[in-house]
Amino acid sequence: MREEANIQLLVERVASLGDEQAYKALFRLFYKPLSQFAYSIIKSWELAEEIASDVFMNVWKHRERLLQVENLKVYLYVSAKNIALNYLNKELRTQHFSLDELAVDISVSYATPEQIFISGEMVKRIEAAVNSLSPKRKIIFKLIREDGLKYKEVAQILDISVNTIDVHMAQALKKISEVINLSFVKIK
Repeated sequence: MREEANIQLLVERVASLGDEQAYKALFRLFYKPLSQFAYSIIKSWELAEEIASDVFMNVWKHRERLLQVENLKVYLYVSAKNIALNYLNKELRTQHFSLDELAVDISVSYATPEQIFISGEMVKRIEAAVNSLSPKRKIIFKLIREDGLKYKEVAQILDISVNTIDVHMAQALKKISEVINLSFVKIK
């Protein structure tokens, strides 16, 4: 809840005062996750970073409208998705975008005390389990577990129901827990 309050304060400073320092703080907070999300759609790091930059250029250009945005995270992710899809439609002339075609890079980006005790082999097995998930399930898992978004936010970003998100997360966690349980059986 504290992070949301800090984000809202930054948004208010950007929108009301044109505060460049607050804008830079928002940029630092969201640039990398937005780049990774855009990469999952367009499969090019250079273009993904350009898309994330475009999202923030639009934020700055239309900063006075920020106070009307209910949830900045959802707004930024939807903006990144829309810019990426527009790029695909315009430049690559793809027939149809499907979440099943997304390439998602899942990586452990932080270490909790529990993770410190997990062996390197266990981490490899968990990553393999995550990577074996369907692309749609992988991106849902990544947005919730790595990027810290809520089910409702992911549903809005991907334009699917919260129940669908719930089913995908349950299946993803079931598969990962099966791998963990198998690993402990093998270790004993």
